[in-house]
Amino acid sequence: MEKMLNRINPVSNPEATYFLQVAWEKDLGSGFGLLLSDCQCAWTGTVSEADISREAADIEMDREKYVEELRKALIAREESAGKYNFVIS
Repeated sequence: MEKMLNRINPVSNPEATYFLQVAWEKDLGSGFGLLLSDCQCAWTGTVSEADISREAADIEMDREKYVEELRKALIAREESAGKYNFVIS
């Protein structure tokens, strides 16, 4: 299992710091787990392969392109710094 941990400052509260961990087996397209923490509380969730396919279809985006955008937003922080914003609600 691979994991990536990133520090994020959401646009919804730029002074706040959160840590986002993404864990996956083969690649993000096969599904992944998420852990979000503000160092006081933590929230977890999973995204299945079916969820990814459904979301790509809902926004009418090629599935492979959608998975690449997920990779950039969730685990490729250096190459996509400043291109993606997070909103915590």
